[in-house]
Amino acid sequence: MFFPYKDDNPRVLIPYVTYSLITINIFIFFYQFGMEFSDPEAAGMIIYAFGLIPADFSIITMFTSMFLHGGIAHILGNMWFLWIFGDNVESTLGHVKYTLFYLLCGVAAALCQVLMSPGSEIPMVGASGAIAGVLGLYMIRFPRARVHVFIFILIFFTTIRVPANIVLGLWFFNQLTNGMGTLGLDTTGGVAWFAHIGGFIAGIILNQAFKLIQIKSL
Repeated sequence: MFFPYKDDNPRVLIPYVTYSLITINIFIFFYQFGMEFSDPEAAGMIIYAFGLIPADFSIITMFTSMFLHGGIAHILGNMWFLWIFGDNVESTLGHVKYTLFYLLCGVAAALCQVLMSPGSEIPMVGASGAIAGVLGLYMIRFPRARVHVFIFILIFFTTIRVPANIVLGLWFFNQLTNGMGTLGLDTTGGVAWFAHIGGFIAGIILNQAFKLIQIKSL
């Protein structure tokens, strides 16, 4: 098992959008968390109202579902990956294109999950799909950037520096194998693997498309 905790890739711009996304996600999560204690029924209704349900989705829930999370581990993992990799992608694209890129990757991730489980009535929430797109572009733009990772083997762990294309390639392979393993299964919840896969692939495809979009970096 491995887990990245920082990279050696210097950023060029102050990542205002990345900071804003992290702040918004955390703020909404704490609101959800508070609702769990004050009104658990209302908290559940928020997930069903604003999460993306493949069997009954809308354009609105494609966006709102990106800012909801299912638990502390869920949001911590997502925001940690966004913190590590988002700043360099934002520096590469500029603030405006990065915002558009992030949202488009989130939509692509949602559509991929809908296509793979169109009859599911389980709400999908989380920024994972959009962040997967960030990882996809990072891998293409910075394949040799050194990423520091924790390596866990049973009760032992160490840290090493690994090229980004290996770290993120292994991450994608893990999503792909887990996603393929769920095909044909009547699951009742868990990880939206195909949202991760769709977001990652969208990030790679949009990398080339965004090179052609002329928007001044602000």
